[in-house]
Amino acid sequence: MARNYTKNSAPKPEPKGPDLVAWHVAEKGEKGFWTRIGAAWGHKDGEGLTLQLDLVPVTGGRIVLRPPGKPEGEEGRD
Repeated sequence: MARNYTKNSAPKPEPKGPDLVAWHVAEKGEKGFWTRIGAAWGHKDGEGLTLQLDLVPVTGGRIVLRPPGKPEGEEGRD
């Protein structure tokens, strides 16, 4: 007979989605090509972010952080 033991029976918090999505933007003429490369989560104390990159671009371009669900290419330029 198998026994199930649990260290903590408290419910686990639901995973929180990222606060921002990281995109690599490669400029090709007048058009930019956007590739999702990671995500960022804000710290509980509000001081900073944790950035997780799944891909590191090596061809130049820029990295843009945008809220999830925003359409690509609608970032403001400085």
